[in-house]
Amino acid sequence: MGSIAGNLTDKGKPIEFVNVVLRKTNDSTKVVAYANTDSLGEFKFSNIPFNEYQIKFSFIGYQSFSQIISLNAKTNFIELKNVELKNNGTTLNTITVTAQKKSIEKTSEGFIVNAASNITQAGGTATDLLKNTPTVSVDADGTITLRGKTPLILINGRTSTLTNPNNIPASSIESIEIINSATAKYDANAESGIINIKLKKNKQNGTSGAGVLGMGAGAKGRVNSSFLLNHKTKKWNLGIEYDNRFAGRTRTINGSRTNYFVDTNYLINQNRNDNRLEQLQSLKFNADFSPNEKNSFSFEAIGNSEGQDNHETLGSMIYNKNQMFNSNTSRHSDEFERDKAVEFSLDYSRKFKDDKKSLTANISTSLNFDRENTDITSQPLTENYNSIGNPFLERTHNYEDEKNTNAKLDYAVPLSKIALLETGYKGIFRSIIANYETSQNINNAYVINTAASNVFNFVENVQAVYALYSSFFGNNETPKWKYNVGIRGEQVSNNGYTQNNSTHFSNQYLKIFPTASITFNNSATENIKLSYGKRINRPNLGQLNPFTDLTDSLNPHSGNPYLKPEIIHAIELGYANEWKKISFSINLFYRYSINTIRPFYQLQANGVNLNLPMNIGNSSTFGFENMVNAKLNTAYEVNASFSLFQQHLNGSNISSDVVQDALGWYGKIINNFVPVKNGKLQIIANYNSALATPQGKRIEQYFMDLGYQQKFGKGNIRLGLTVVDVFNNLKSGYINNTSLFTNYRYGKADTRAIMVTFAYTFKSVFKEKLLDNQFSKEY
Repeated sequence: MGSIAGNLTDKGKPIEFVNVVLRKTNDSTKVVAYANTDSLGEFKFSNIPFNEYQIKFSFIGYQSFSQIISLNAKTNFIELKNVELKNNGTTLNTITVTAQKKSIEKTSEGFIVNAASNITQAGGTATDLLKNTPTVSVDADGTITLRGKTPLILINGRTSTLTNPNNIPASSIESIEIINSATAKYDANAESGIINIKLKKNKQNGTSGAGVLGMGAGAKGRVNSSFLLNHKTKKWNLGIEYDNRFAGRTRTINGSRTNYFVDTNYLINQNRNDNRLEQLQSLKFNADFSPNEKNSFSFEAIGNSEGQDNHETLGSMIYNKNQMFNSNTSRHSDEFERDKAVEFSLDYSRKFKDDKKSLTANISTSLNFDRENTDITSQPLTENYNSIGNPFLERTHNYEDEKNTNAKLDYAVPLSKIALLETGYKGIFRSIIANYETSQNINNAYVINTAASNVFNFVENVQAVYALYSSFFGNNETPKWKYNVGIRGEQVSNNGYTQNNSTHFSNQYLKIFPTASITFNNSATENIKLSYGKRINRPNLGQLNPFTDLTDSLNPHSGNPYLKPEIIHAIELGYANEWKKISFSINLFYRYSINTIRPFYQLQANGVNLNLPMNIGNSSTFGFENMVNAKLNTAYEVNASFSLFQQHLNGSNISSDVVQDALGWYGKIINNFVPVKNGKLQIIANYNSALATPQGKRIEQYFMDLGYQQKFGKGNIRLGLTVVDVFNNLKSGYINNTSLFTNYRYGKADTRAIMVTFAYTFKSVFKEKLLDNQFSKEY
């Protein structure tokens, strides 16, 4: 198998959208490969069987050009540099040529979504893009799942403190890669798969830039803007980008809980109203240096600043078992959070004559400083909502400092004409200090409550090495069978302790993670793949932090420092086929987990319901996932995805209540229309079914988004109109039924909003990538 690459020029300037067609010389009726050149005039074909081919270049306004090339074992990589196309003199003043990158590209491990194809969310955050990404489920609280479980989220292929998708502007994202069957070269901490968010980087020579401004309103106003500037020469590429988002939101939540064996606090009815202002600012700088064709260096610095001002009022009415009034409290909290994060990354890559051989290295460090201060006023009330006595005043602060350093080295070398060995090392070094303090107003002075205040220190080091062997058998030119086997070893060392020694733990363990897959290629477009992988879910800081959040004193939540890692065994069988206008894939999957980590409610003797994560024994999930992409004509394209899975949760080690069998599913359809010249209409509909939890279920969720965009001039000016949650029906909530209590919770935010945006680019490679800046759905 070999590769063919090259670039097309007109008097030294790159030509975009040139048709590149590859055919066998002995069978010119069949197209072996097809591509359009990108904005740099470049194209590349990979995994091409050895043979003699005719490659042809054609584009409106230019004379077609073709030549004969031969791929063989000695010449397995052919590069056609600076192929010059001659202008045929045709006047194109009345002709508009449009083309764009595929919205979804299938890979051997999953698929890649072109972020610019989503005009309904392009100016929000990564969370908003994921809401409308095929096979990904995002609930109304922002929880992201693949096939019912939490995936590993990477930024440019690396772990980071910046991996909160709600803090990443969508306008800075190039693509989103979904990896369902990860091999041993990827982190083992990927229980249901990997979501790799790739940030944009300019590749066009010269100076280019873009600017976007958007304004809109839901219940409150929203403003977004994005600006970038880039300059590229033969050896250097320098870029800077700034994004911001300011949005107000409101939310109401209603809940009720019945405690069967707590006579005094038997029935609790609660109503909550939130009023929040969110602000996000992001600054990114990159500097790339290529001293020659073999070596390249890249430096990237990213800074995020997030702020949230939340004003919340919570009313709690409590009755005893005889339905007699017990108490009524209005609890108002003013919460101010400021989060600053920065990441520095240095990459090196080395090219070799044999394109199968490669060497890459990366070292990155990210720092995060989170400051949260809350003032709480609790006012006792009568049953008729009249004040009783003086309010009770509290203050809390929760400060977290996190440092995360990654060192990564990957090396691939061909062992023979049919075999490739990939090896590598990755080290993850992180430390976190969480400082929680609560104080109470006594005699007009705030006094620290030492029993409820503490400092938690957590340090974790992960050392990993891997080896992945890939080969094929059958015909060397068109191998029918491909396979890989891999093994990854991870040595983990972590320890955590509180300042007052109330909590102390230390863990040292070595885990081995084998992976394997085999693929049958029935044709160039049709294949069947079977894969197996062992994975781990290591608890994060939020799950380990022992401090209890008391904003809602009747429903507090905390972490569990004694959680064990969850071990997962995953098997997948997939089929994929691609026709001229339609592509189709379906994957059957099975996953078995030991020490499954799930949220769990513990009812206390005084009626307080504490929520904390627990190891609930084991769980299994099996189901299927399919995706169809069809471009029926030049005016309409549709992508539909559907997932159905059966979950079994067995937490009998905790309680006989925690045994659940439930069917879950979610579907998504993305419609793209071209109603008028240079216009695009997008309509996206989502549905997530009710989902089983250890003690009940999360309610179903559904919504629809709409976006329209119109290009003007040469495509460098754009106006957009977007409406999210068109019918205002996205809600959140859950229902729990246990032998000790039952409760429900329903929430509704001002999710429906409308926004108008203006975008302008000059000499920019981002003309199909940086689109209308919009806003995030607020939950």
